[in-house]
Amino acid sequence: MSANAHRLSSHDVTIDGLNVAYLAAGLENDGPLALCLHGFPDSAHTWRHLLPRLADAGYRAVAPFLRGYAPTAIPADGRFQTAASALDAIALHSALGGDSRAVIIGHDWGSIITNIAASHRPDLWSKVVMSAVPPGNAVGVAFISNLAQIKRSWYMFFFQNPLADIVVGANDLAYIDMLWNDWSPGFDATEELALLKPSLRDPANLQAALGYYRATIGSGYNDPALMEMQMKSSGIPTQPLLYLHGETDGCMGIEVARFAAAELPATARAEFVSGAGHFLHLERPEHVNDIILNFLGS
Repeated sequence: MSANAHRLSSHDVTIDGLNVAYLAAGLENDGPLALCLHGFPDSAHTWRHLLPRLADAGYRAVAPFLRGYAPTAIPADGRFQTAASALDAIALHSALGGDSRAVIIGHDWGSIITNIAASHRPDLWSKVVMSAVPPGNAVGVAFISNLAQIKRSWYMFFFQNPLADIVVGANDLAYIDMLWNDWSPGFDATEELALLKPSLRDPANLQAALGYYRATIGSGYNDPALMEMQMKSSGIPTQPLLYLHGETDGCMGIEVARFAAAELPATARAEFVSGAGHFLHLERPEHVNDIILNFLGS
């Protein structure tokens, strides 16, 4: 285990009836909140290298386990739209004493959640960092016209089938091992997989994690209470924004990220990380974290 992990502490808080577990560093600081959101298949441990760096820079750094990912509770409302998780992020901002100096950072699903939360309540977040899933409409365009990306995203369509609950969970989540191998080619994810699998081993938690995909392109998408907020995922936050993408990403192609980068406004910039795939912040943690800290401090 990384030495940085020993600097992290575990906590939980109840927001809107949902018990949310989180990892934190620097809670004793009086600086701004830095909220870090993970994706799939992952957990809050994905930020174990960044949280201490943020704490050293004066932030109160927090990484929640998303709704449905153990040890966070499975939501009684059954809502797994990314907009529902964005509402969780906004509620965490309040529960953890955030103010207008707060920053929000996301990877994969967490990137989309970050986009929605930052766009829905721009007054809460001073800066925004997204990674591995770009802002804007690049992903939507790719799903219509980019056959290579549609092929990469085959798993999203497979997850709509109830059989996925069995297949993904079989052989100690071997399916997830396969995704990490495909998405970050050449990266030894042994440590990462050992940390994340406890969040998904229980079939109920795995079903919840797959529920994010089913709520996005399946029958759960048309939740009228969340539709307007959900639409903000195809926009671009107005705050200063940094987007990061690994050049060998096997989940979201680099061509999709470059298309998105070309559409960014003057308030945003993109950085492409060589020698890294989808989990760029774990493959090259010092380099990626340097970029993030330099952006936040600029």
